[in-house]
Amino acid sequence: MASKLSVIIPAYNEEKTIQTVLKSVCEVQLIGNFTKEIIVVNDCSKDRTEEKVLEFKASRPDIEIAYFKHDINQGKGAALHTGIREATGDYIIVQDADLEYDPKEFNLLLQPVIDGFADVVYGSRFSGGNAHRILFFWHSIGNKFLTFCSNALTNLNLTDMETCYKLWQADIIKSLHLREKRFGFEPEVTAKISRKPNIRIYEVGISYYGRTYAEGKKINWKDGFRAIYCILKYNIWSK
Repeated sequence: MASKLSVIIPAYNEEKTIQTVLKSVCEVQLIGNFTKEIIVVNDCSKDRTEEKVLEFKASRPDIEIAYFKHDINQGKGAALHTGIREATGDYIIVQDADLEYDPKEFNLLLQPVIDGFADVVYGSRFSGGNAHRILFFWHSIGNKFLTFCSNALTNLNLTDMETCYKLWQADIIKSLHLREKRFGFEPEVTAKISRKPNIRIYEVGISYYGRTYAEGKKINWKDGFRAIYCILKYNIWSK
């Protein structure tokens, strides 16, 4: 029987890009006889994100698209909690609603799973020979610092803990009690995944088409400090 991949798309004020992302996800032909479902979680957008999603959903009745929305803005992590809870697939992957990541590369993450090696796969923006937009020096230093701190406490050797592209076996990610509602989700899920007995974590290189703040990037320096706090909290204080 074919396995199903649940693609979770958290969205907040992404009216300009959401239909392009949905179209890209729909067009991906997954390897290994995988089918897919798309789960959009609208985190109380103030723009026309909902209208754009529902318009696209109505135009593609051939694609399994589920739509959920929050009545108040709670953060990306909260949107992911909703998506994970509602997912019906055998595996789950996150796709941001902007244009920074290329859905065609889902297959790069699926390959170690199909080959029977992996339970969890991270897509690294800092390894491999794929295209990377050149943007912010201090962001790259910050990402590498956060990954280093996380690795030191999880005893993993990831190169990109903060990546959006994380693929999990569904029963593993659903078994975690996740609490972080904003950008602390990444260090929390990494800490808790790392403690799963006999977990097989792989990493593959991916492309990255980053956005500037003028183009809609939302993460900022405050989120970096929260990430440090979460690395300490979920690896030491709340272990």
